[in-house]
Amino acid sequence: MTTLSRYGGVALTAVAATLAAACSSGTASTETTPPTTRAAEAASAQPRLALTYDGGVLLVDQGDLGVVGDFDLDGFNRLSPAGDGRHVLVSTEGGFRVLDTGSWSEAHGDHSHHYAGEPALTDLFFDAEKPGHVVPHAGVTALFDDATGRITVFDPEDLASATALPDVDTHTLPDAHHGVAVPLPDGRMLVTLGTSEKRTTVALLDANGDEITRTDDCPGVHGETTAADGTVAFGCEDGMVIYRDGVFSKAQAPDVYARIGNQAGSEDSPVVLGDYKTDPDADLERPERVALVDTRTDSVRVVDLGASYTFRSLGRGPAGEGIVLGTDGNLHVIDTVIGEVVRRIPVVDPWTEPDEWQAPRPALEVVDGTAFVTDPATNSLHAVELESGEVRSTRLPRTPNEISAT
Repeated sequence: MTTLSRYGGVALTAVAATLAAACSSGTASTETTPPTTRAAEAASAQPRLALTYDGGVLLVDQGDLGVVGDFDLDGFNRLSPAGDGRHVLVSTEGGFRVLDTGSWSEAHGDHSHHYAGEPALTDLFFDAEKPGHVVPHAGVTALFDDATGRITVFDPEDLASATALPDVDTHTLPDAHHGVAVPLPDGRMLVTLGTSEKRTTVALLDANGDEITRTDDCPGVHGETTAADGTVAFGCEDGMVIYRDGVFSKAQAPDVYARIGNQAGSEDSPVVLGDYKTDPDADLERPERVALVDTRTDSVRVVDLGASYTFRSLGRGPAGEGIVLGTDGNLHVIDTVIGEVVRRIPVVDPWTEPDEWQAPRPALEVVDGTAFVTDPATNSLHAVELESGEVRSTRLPRTPNEISAT
């Protein structure tokens, strides 16, 4: 059973101020957007990309690839969309720091307007001893603290206040572990259960945090993604666990050991793209095959790319196609219906995955019909139009590591 508690905005404001002073060291060091206290409407503006580097975070315009912000932040930082199309959560020492990209859209009837304002690495800070997975789903966002098993849920639209953290719900699981939580539209929640030594369980909790049902058939459970028809999939070391309409099922992999620990789903496709590792004893396995998991039939199809890839290589195109950035420098475009690579688009020079998982390597982020690819070897960022294969490139002032789009 979980423990449920609720904290109001007043209490969290005080907590945020304390944590910002104690745990965050980032300040805006470079700003190419003119300071303004009011957002300016910019019809030609584009959403932005956040990229970490050693000691900070860059913000880049998706359209012209120009740098619009550079923020100092010590340590190894990770990025996740907050879920509102404007903010990014930076996993850093002591918790999740809120980065305002200064770019958002508003709908007015049949029209929408895009706004570009001043970006900011805010003082808003969600406390977490070991910040882990961030999952926006069903209109709210869930943060997982691997050190405590505490899950923090909030409405990302409330981040727009910029002066106080949103009201939150918290759920504390019985045991801390490297886990994940997925909020559902009816107030229920999917969570992983386990310990630091063993994780095999995915459970469905009601709105009060009480367990409704579970499956224990997911050894090494890691990561999640969503697919068509409200389906949620979790990676296991022998396939995937599938959740739909209150029921768990298992997609068994063809190999005895087959870790699908990183996934890329599309709500327009019933097929989930995942990595596929088959050596349980490898310190660093460089797989050349990916998994296609059909959530309708609970089946796993394996596709050979002819090149290796990493956990930052998986994406989905606008039609649900699978996109994989290979160490051969190509984007491998996979038709997930027929289960074949149908196209390869050259982007960067061939590269080798580094031994340390935190080290920079080419990374992929797909936004609609554009695949953004970083190249740490040349401090470059490439924007690949998937339909035409056209590539736009720019040099960055920093060596990029992780990338996330708003």
